[in-house]
Amino acid sequence: MSEKTVAQAELQRQKNYAEMVHTVLSARISGEPKAFVHTYGCQGNVADSERIKGMLSEMGYTFTESEDEADLILFNTCAIREHAEDRVFGNVGALKSKKKRNPGCVIALCGCMMQQSQVAERIKNSYRFVDLVFGTHVVHKLPEMLYKVLCTGSRVFELPKSDGVIAEGLPVSRDSSFKAWLPIMYGCNNFCSYCIVPYVRGRERSRDPETVVNEARELVKQGYKEITLLGQNVNSYGKDLPNPITFSELLKRINDIEGDFIIRFMTSHPKDCTHELLDTMASCEKAARHLHLPFQSGNNRVLKEMNRRYTREKYLELVEYAKEKMPDISLTSDVIVGFPGETYEEFQDTVSLIREVGFTSLFTFIFSPREGTPAYSMDDPVSAEEKGKWFREMLKVQEEIAGERTAKLVGTTAKVLAEEQDEKGYVSGRTGGNVIIRFKCDNPEKVIGNFVNVKVTNALTWIVEGELINDN
Repeated sequence: MSEKTVAQAELQRQKNYAEMVHTVLSARISGEPKAFVHTYGCQGNVADSERIKGMLSEMGYTFTESEDEADLILFNTCAIREHAEDRVFGNVGALKSKKKRNPGCVIALCGCMMQQSQVAERIKNSYRFVDLVFGTHVVHKLPEMLYKVLCTGSRVFELPKSDGVIAEGLPVSRDSSFKAWLPIMYGCNNFCSYCIVPYVRGRERSRDPETVVNEARELVKQGYKEITLLGQNVNSYGKDLPNPITFSELLKRINDIEGDFIIRFMTSHPKDCTHELLDTMASCEKAARHLHLPFQSGNNRVLKEMNRRYTREKYLELVEYAKEKMPDISLTSDVIVGFPGETYEEFQDTVSLIREVGFTSLFTFIFSPREGTPAYSMDDPVSAEEKGKWFREMLKVQEEIAGERTAKLVGTTAKVLAEEQDEKGYVSGRTGGNVIIRFKCDNPEKVIGNFVNVKVTNALTWIVEGELINDN
């Protein structure tokens, strides 16, 4: 067993605590105790919350969408941008009145924000109605921590500094019955100068490939139609294992599982994206023709200051190779506008790269300083107002490109996993290229959760509309 892996004896100990919590709750609460769990941030946080809910289920909790009904309120927080943190602090502050009305309600905070010492200290001193705060490395200890809160009435803060661990075999309460998040690794070794993630998530640690493949196989048996492999940088999967394996090899093994399902993955770091991976994507019929490859900036000086460890030329070479191997590939990316010291001329290099690649969509952000990162103390002379102008200019360019790309889909037929029905009666899903498509359907309950063929009939800027060809 790896020293990064939580021992089975410890996991059994937590199961024992879960039973003890169940007993305490049964004695205190008439009926079933209810938990409200709210997740901020990335898909990794969503996957963590599904495991948190799995453990809460074992402790006897059911789930509610109402904070007022809840006996436990838990926020799983995100630290990636200042706006996300401000939102969390505002929502936590609003819980003070709920705690007054229901003193027995346990209020818990976890996730990346809490792993920052200055945030935890602020919660401890200014939000004294919060009962439980725990970091990213001790999620598996939730039963023990909750038991302490319930039985002692004291506040519990569990925030160890750690390179991170892997807890296998935790129960999972999934949000969907046909789409599954499957973490393959945790943490990050890249230390981009603007990013807090390596400091709050720890070093890269890959899950055992047999365990990952077995979990994927079980998901397919249970009827899941879409499996998204998760990691801060999936392209570096397996490098830390005793018997190293590449992400490309893992992707092949999951693709070989029998069944009708689609494989997605995120996120890919360009410095570790290889021709081997792109060849594997092209050869795997279950791999979605979609690659999320964050470039962040189109200027080499800025990329160096970001500590991204690739160049504009390297990125464009990867894109060219991907398009050569998969002409129908859909590319999406992350972009930061207004990195400290970036000039307007350097920003224009980002705009020109966007035009050259022709992305399907972009996740765009104005630089947000994160305390504890090198970029936090960099000179940043450009005003927020000016950065906002650049940002709007970039969005306008991408909007034009997106409209052109969706227009080219008209007349094509896509295999779509039908996901949900909106209030207007449209069923929506995503194409293999990750474009949202909506269509009318007489029997939504029959198609949702299944693959259908949809002919694209109309293009909007960001999504397309279509006509259901069959519902088999």
